Amino acid sequence: MPHLDTFLIFMAGALALNVTPGPDMTFVLAQATHRGTRAGVAAALGIGIATIVFHMTLAAFGLAALFAAFPLAYDVVRYAGAAYLVWIAVGMIRNPPKLSEMSAEEGVRTAFRQGFVTNIFNPKVAIFFIAFLPQFVNPTIGPVWLQIMILGTCFSISGTTVNAIVAFGGGKLSEKLKANPIVGRIMGWISASVMLGLAVRLAWSERR
Repeated sequence: MPHLDTFLIFMAGALALNVTPGPDMTFVLAQATHRGTRAGVAAALGIGIATIVFHMTLAAFGLAALFAAFPLAYDVVRYAGAAYLVWIAVGMIRNPPKLSEMSAEEGVRTAFRQGFVTNIFNPKVAIFFIAFLPQFVNPTIGPVWLQIMILGTCFSISGTTVNAIVAFGGGKLSEKLKANPIVGRIMGWISASVMLGLAVRLAWSERR
């Protein structure tokens, strides 16, 4: 476990990063406004769990360096992620939100799965953690991989909490608007536009 002062500095930085609007927060908000609060929270959990079980493992064992060494691997993953976001957008347009006809359980499962898969297919997350986390690791106090896993898990919990709060706000707004089918269709287009915007951002972003 990192020293307390290092850990507190890390958490302050993590919170600052997590409250800054970004692709994950935007994705959660779109899910919440499209499917409701529970789906938004499920999307946040999907993103958080994918971060821990996938990206943290990559960072802890140095596998994220693969993207830096082989640009083609990075491009393949990010294009796959962009294509998946486009597929989600098409689904939102074809099936605008109708709370009275929607299975809440199905919406939650779908949002969780989409959040999980979208996060995995964003290689910039892996690159970010492989660059960010080692700054707070001290090899003299214990295994580096364990410190990275601990810090990464705390980062993910912080991010998931922030995104869940965003989901509650978006879900409350959607509950008031979706009673009108026309409004529901408009919200479907807005949510789809957000997904398409994220797809473009992911596909055309440069590797840093």
